[in-house]
Amino acid sequence: MSSTAILILAAGMGSRYGGPKLIEPVGYGGEKILDFSIYDAHRAGFGRIILVIRKDMEHRVKELVAERFGKHYPVEFVFQELADLPPGFQPPAGRVRPWGTTHAILAAANATAVVEVA
Repeated sequence: MSSTAILILAAGMGSRYGGPKLIEPVGYGGEKILDFSIYDAHRAGFGRIILVIRKDMEHRVKELVAERFGKHYPVEFVFQELADLPPGFQPPAGRVRPWGTTHAILAAANATAVVEVA
C-alpha cells in the first residue's frame, strides 16, 4: 500500500448546502460523499487518508469513518482551529469561524497532533 496521503477537507460548515455535506447520505444504499471520496482515493493508489475536521464534528465523523474504513485504511484526523495562522498573525476581533480551503490546508501542514482511528 502506498504511503501517499490524500487530504480531505471536511471541516466546512456546509452553510449553502444546509449541513455537513460530506457525511450526509446521497447514494442509493445510504452512501455518503465521504464514502465515495475515500473509495476513489484508495482505487487511485492513495494509501493514507487525512481528514481535516472541526472539533465539534469529531465524534460524528470519527464514528462514521471508523465504522466504514478504520479497519481497512490508515485514517488520520487534523482539527482546523481559528488559531491555525502563520506566526505573527491573529484572527480579527469577533471572528469565530475558521476560513476556507487555504486555512484548512495550513491547519493540516502545521498540525502537531494527528489523531488516528483505532
